[in-house]
Amino acid sequence: MSQAMITFALSKGRLLEIASSLLHEAGLMRHPMDENGRRLIVVDEEAGLRYLICRAADVPTFIENGAADLGIAGKDVILEQGKDICELLDLKAGACRFMVAVPADRRQDFEGGLPGYVARYGQLRVATKFPRVAQNYLYSQGLPGEIIKLSGNVELAPLVGLAEVIIDLVSSGRTLQENNLVPVAEIAGATARLVANRVAYRLKYERLAAIVAAIRSVIGKGER
Repeated sequence: MSQAMITFALSKGRLLEIASSLLHEAGLMRHPMDENGRRLIVVDEEAGLRYLICRAADVPTFIENGAADLGIAGKDVILEQGKDICELLDLKAGACRFMVAVPADRRQDFEGGLPGYVARYGQLRVATKFPRVAQNYLYSQGLPGEIIKLSGNVELAPLVGLAEVIIDLVSSGRTLQENNLVPVAEIAGATARLVANRVAYRLKYERLAAIVAAIRSVIGKGER
């Protein structure tokens, strides 16, 4: 081909199906990606597109460092990592919410939100898989607090006295309910986003803008 390849970074897991469907509908992927495939690089020579299949948490790293021009990443990953990348489009898919949750039997302690709790008890411990998001939220509220980073099952922390509250990504809310936790504040929504390498977006603007326009034209059509 006469034109250079445009490289997309796509994540494994739930976002791969969303991305594959979206790109296929936009005419950018002739055959939907095989979610169970083992190939990590898929090349479409005719379209001039190359797809890197990586872990969701690694997509912003590939983008920031120029290994990929474009990518699809969850807003949760973008907020937590704070990489220097360009966010182009909200893809309106894969919606979740960052929530502050507390044990249901202690909800009365949080009347007035976290500021009310801190005013009454003087300390706050927050268990989370997203320490950057949690710290930024506490800072925005002018609250002191200890951030306790966990790798998973953060719902356990307030049940065993490790923390008073959790900050986690919530979809249906079922996991909170099953562990007798209730939300007391919403921090931010999180959907899939189209992101770009800042330098590539300037140097390859014409081609990338055409891809962005094609994706924008199909956002929100049907259920993803």
